[in-house]
Amino acid sequence: MAGHSQWKNIMYRKGAQDALRSKLFTKLIREITVAARAGLADPDMNPQLRLAVQAAKAANMAKDTIERAIKRGSGPGEGARYEEIRYEGFAPGGVAVIVEALTDNRNRTAAEMRSAFNKGGGALAETGSVAHLFDRVGTISFAPGAATAEAIFEAALEAGADDCDSGPHGHEITCAPDRLGAVRDALEAGVGACQAAQLAWRPLSTVAVDADDAASLFKLLDMLEDSDDVRSVSANYDVSDDVIASLGA
Repeated sequence: MAGHSQWKNIMYRKGAQDALRSKLFTKLIREITVAARAGLADPDMNPQLRLAVQAAKAANMAKDTIERAIKRGSGPGEGARYEEIRYEGFAPGGVAVIVEALTDNRNRTAAEMRSAFNKGGGALAETGSVAHLFDRVGTISFAPGAATAEAIFEAALEAGADDCDSGPHGHEITCAPDRLGAVRDALEAGVGACQAAQLAWRPLSTVAVDADDAASLFKLLDMLEDSDDVRSVSANYDVSDDVIASLGA
């Protein structure tokens, strides 16, 4: 276990993330609908739906909006059918990127991904091209005020987690993918409800990105995250504090 911060570029990208907030609800509603369609409409009996509802509540989504999304997914009728797709590619500076999408139109999403990589100075690659540069892990996130860094660390250790990062924007605990549910339940029993619990891609090593490539890299990441179909974007970059400062100047 190790405690360290990963928040170096978060302030630089904050404006872009705020601009994406309106799209966040669209993505969350889709997650809730898909989860309700795949299992029971009761979050207590459907772990995937429970996590989707937790994420929606953390984003301050209205209760009636959440309930409508559940009804849409569990009600009669075909509706849109979504599939999970993974895209891999390279960003400026040789940074490896993995994009996970949930789409009802594979051709549309593929075209969006290809366009974003091209405009952002990167290149879309074959599936499997960069996945070996990442570990698949479970992640559980808590708000900064959920507990102290020391308390979260001890709780994560007791729960069987592998790592714990704490910073001004919250706490992130990582664990083996098959332990995600057990670790989440143990932490919530001691700390309270988490903000999110999901599978993620963690880079095995990082690529140092200089000032010339950093702005293009962040532009590409923002374009990818801007797509309604994208669930998550992972990349193995490391941008120094000095470069972040120069970008924000």
